[in-house]
Amino acid sequence: MPNFERTLITAALPYANGPLHIGHLAGCYLPADLYARFKRLDGKRVLFICGSDEHGVPITISADKENVSPQVIVDRFHALNKTSFERLGISFDYYARTTSPVHRETSQEFFLTLYRGGFLLPREEPQLYDEKAKMFLPDRYVEGTCPVCSNPNARGDQCENCGTYLNQTELIDPRSKVTGTKPVVRPAKHWYFALSRFQGPLERYIESHRGDWKDNVLQAARSWLKAGLQDRPITRDLSWGVPVPLEGAEGKVLYVWFDAPIGYISATKEAVPSEDWRTWWQNDATQWIAFLGKDNIVFHTILFPAMLSAHNEADGTHRYILPDNVPANEWMNLEGQKLSKSRGWTVELHEIIERYPADVIRYAFATMLPEQKDSDFAWKEFQARVNNELADIFGNFANRVLTFAKRNFENKIMGNRNELDTEGKALLSRFGEEANGIAQNYERFRLREAVMGTMDLARAANKYFNDAAPWQLIKEDKANAGAVIRSCLEALRALAVYFEPITPEASQKILKTLGHSFSEETWQNAHEPKLHGQTEIGDVEILFSKIEDETVAEEMKRLETMAEESARAAGNMGIGNVPLSTNGKISIDDFKKIELRTAKVLEAERVPKSKKLVKLQIAIGAEQRQIVAGIGQKYGPDDLVGKTIVVVANLEPATLMGHESNGMLLAVNDEHGVVALVTSETEAASGLEVR
Repeated sequence: MPNFERTLITAALPYANGPLHIGHLAGCYLPADLYARFKRLDGKRVLFICGSDEHGVPITISADKENVSPQVIVDRFHALNKTSFERLGISFDYYARTTSPVHRETSQEFFLTLYRGGFLLPREEPQLYDEKAKMFLPDRYVEGTCPVCSNPNARGDQCENCGTYLNQTELIDPRSKVTGTKPVVRPAKHWYFALSRFQGPLERYIESHRGDWKDNVLQAARSWLKAGLQDRPITRDLSWGVPVPLEGAEGKVLYVWFDAPIGYISATKEAVPSEDWRTWWQNDATQWIAFLGKDNIVFHTILFPAMLSAHNEADGTHRYILPDNVPANEWMNLEGQKLSKSRGWTVELHEIIERYPADVIRYAFATMLPEQKDSDFAWKEFQARVNNELADIFGNFANRVLTFAKRNFENKIMGNRNELDTEGKALLSRFGEEANGIAQNYERFRLREAVMGTMDLARAANKYFNDAAPWQLIKEDKANAGAVIRSCLEALRALAVYFEPITPEASQKILKTLGHSFSEETWQNAHEPKLHGQTEIGDVEILFSKIEDETVAEEMKRLETMAEESARAAGNMGIGNVPLSTNGKISIDDFKKIELRTAKVLEAERVPKSKKLVKLQIAIGAEQRQIVAGIGQKYGPDDLVGKTIVVVANLEPATLMGHESNGMLLAVNDEHGVVALVTSETEAASGLEVR
C-alpha cells in the first residue's frame, strides 16, 4: 500500500428533500465516521467532507406541492439533517451546501474546462414539451407506461417497478405531472459528456483495484462497462440548479448527477484556506476514500472518475486524483422489509436520536452494517446489542472498576504507571497486539469485525477483573488489590481510546473521570500505562442504560401504526397511484384504470402483533390471492370467511407487517371511526366486474 501523507474522506451528499433514515446512517455515514475517527486516532492527517445535495427535480416537485420556492425546501432539510448528524457524533470537518456561491462557481468552471477541452458536445434530441404549461418537461415531471413491464406509473427517467433506466420519450402514453395533459415531442438542445471515450481507461482503473475493492463495488462498475459506456446528457431544462455558463443556454442547468460530486471539491475549497484545497485533490500523496450506499456506486466508480479524467486531459497543469477506495455498503432493511417512507415503514434519524443516546445508536448500528450484503435492523436485536454487549460488558466493566476504586482507595488512582500486577501487564500487552488486528480491519473496511474485536477487548478486561477478584484480594493484601485495580483503570483508559470511533461520548466521559485526555493518546500507544498516580477519580455514572421490553413493544407499535396510517392514506388519496385532481375529482379515463372485482373470502387470520391487520385468502373467479386489510377492529377472522367483498384487483403488490398484499378491499370508516366493509345486498359470484 502506498505511504499516503493525508486521507481525504468523502461521504455521499444526502439529498435535501426530506429527513434521513436509519438506512442512510448504516449505508454511508456511520461507516465513514468510524473510519475517519480511527484514522485520526492513528495519527493521520484527515479531511472529512460532506454536505447537502440541493438541486434536482424532486426538490422542485416538493416545492410545487407546498407552493414555496425550492430554497425553502432545501433550507429546511439541510438544517434538519445537519443537526441530526451533529447529534449522532458524525465528525465532518465541513458540511457544505451545493446552493453556495462557491459551488456554483466551481461547477461552472469545471463545465467550461471540459467544454473547451472538447468533452462536452451539443446535440439536439427529442424531448417532451407541455404545451399548456409552455415548458420542456424534466424526466421526473413525466409519467407513463413502462415499455418493459407495463407499469402505468413509470417515471421519465426510471421505472421503479422493474428498475429499467428510461428515456422519457420511451414512455407509452406519457402525461405531464404539471398539467396532467399529454405532452408533445419537440427538439431540444443539450450538452452531452463524452463518457464513451473513457471505456478503456476506466476498465483499467477498475481492474487495478481488483484486490482491494469490495466485490459488490467491482461488479456494479463492471456491469456498466460490460454494457458499453454511452455519452450522457449533463444539462436539462429547469430553473433550479447551476446555470449552464454558455450563451444560448438560458433556462438550462447542470444535471444534478454532474454538479453534485463536484460538491466535494467546492466543499473542500470552503473548508481549507486559499489554494490549500489543491493539496487534497491534486496531489498523489493524498488518499481519497469515497463512502456511499450502493445506489451511488456507478457515480463514484464510473461517472465522476471519467469527469475528473476528462478535466485532467483538458488541463494537464492541475491533475485530480481518483478514489483509492469506494467502500460502498448494501441496503439495510427494517424488521424484514425494505425501508419505505411512502409505506410508513421507516425510522428517521431526527426521531431516533430523540429517544436514544447517540452512542447507543452508533454501537448497535455498527454491529449491523450491510457491508457485504443487505442487513436487517430489528428492534429486538437493537435491544440485545445494547443490553447484552454495550451495557453488560463495556459499561459494566467501567462501572465496577471505577466504583471499586473510589470506594476502596480514597477516591484516587493509586500507585504509579509501573505498579501493575503480572496479569494486568499481560492484559495490556494483549490489547496492543489485538489492536493491530482491529486496525487492519478498519483499513480493510471490515468495520463490523473491527467493532466486534473492540468489544472482545472489553470481554477480556471483564474476565481479568473477575479472575483477580479484588473484592476478595483486598481483605488479604490491599497492595496487590491496588495493583489489580490500577491495571483495571489502565485497561479502562485503553478501552476508552479503542471505543472512541464507536462511542465517542462515553469515551470522553471515561477519560474525564480518570483525569486524562486524548492529547496523550494514539491508537498505537493506547495499551501503554499513562495514568498519573494520586489523580482524583471523578463522578461515576452509568454509561449505558438498558432498553426495556416495553420500549421495544412501543417501537413495534409505532411502526405498525405508521404503516397502517400510510396504507389508509394511500387508499384515501387515490387507487393505484392515480392522482386526484385538486378539486377531489378524477376523469373518466382515470377511473377506467381502476379494476374493481367481487371476491370470495376463503380464509382469514389476524396478523401477529397487529390489532387492525387481517390476512385474507380470497378467490377472484378462478384466481386465488392474498390481501392484507386493516379491518381487525370491526371483524374477527370467523366473521369474514365466506363473505363476498369488493377489491381493487389491479394494484401493485404491497407489504404490510411482513405480509404481501395483492389488492385492496373497499371499506369505509363507520360512525365510530372503525373501518367497516363495503358490502352489497346483491348476491354475486366472485370475479365479477364492479361498475
